[in-house]
Amino acid sequence: MGYYTLLYFFKKDYGKIVNMDKNNERIMSKEVIIEPEWHKALSDVFASDQFIKLADFVRTEYQTKKVFPRPENIFKAFWLTPFYQVKVVILGQDPYHDDGQANGLCFSVPNGVSLPPSLQNIYKEIESDLNIKKDFKDGNLEPWAKQGVFLLNAILTVIAHTPTSHREKGWEDFTDAVIKKISDERENIVFILWGNFARSKKKLIDGQKHLILEAPHPSPFSAYSGFFGCRHFSKCNQYLIAHKQKGIEW
Repeated sequence: MGYYTLLYFFKKDYGKIVNMDKNNERIMSKEVIIEPEWHKALSDVFASDQFIKLADFVRTEYQTKKVFPRPENIFKAFWLTPFYQVKVVILGQDPYHDDGQANGLCFSVPNGVSLPPSLQNIYKEIESDLNIKKDFKDGNLEPWAKQGVFLLNAILTVIAHTPTSHREKGWEDFTDAVIKKISDERENIVFILWGNFARSKKKLIDGQKHLILEAPHPSPFSAYSGFFGCRHFSKCNQYLIAHKQKGIEW
């Protein structure tokens, strides 16, 4: 069965579609294919037995099931927003689970894909908050990522049509370490936490050196409970500008 070696995790045969036999199945170079700043920042995490176990699990899932996003997009958020370019962190739960939606960035969808309801509500809040018009036909948030908005799902993979199916398999420990690393080693980052799941990560963030913005989730089930009117996008930019950084073009 053809697939990316270790699902884009490790350098050996990187970028090739290969057939791996049983003897080859566990290639452990411990060299993760990820943006260099993140590779250095998380080197101890990638070398851990816990992460190797996670990589084994994820690889097997991709071999035996339909899993999103595409393997080369698992670490897309890291590639588009290097560690020292992170200015804002928006935390999601897990990737979209329907065909063609997940692109490796939380809340984002590829070009040409209809906006999911939560992203529609995010755009509505941006329009209200910043008095600008958004293109509701374009849900690809890569331009945000390239400006320093780290669009991180806490769980980076999901079985097709089965939400939270990779919950408690190891991804949460990995992304908790990512959040704590940003909090510990960077300053004046804006952490945007929408919904109870994201807000549960507040304990990992040093509120004395960063701005934490909290609100209900933008889902239609909760958006009218405080997400609409939260004005997180203007508050974020005000904080960045006050700390001598360029605001985000939302």
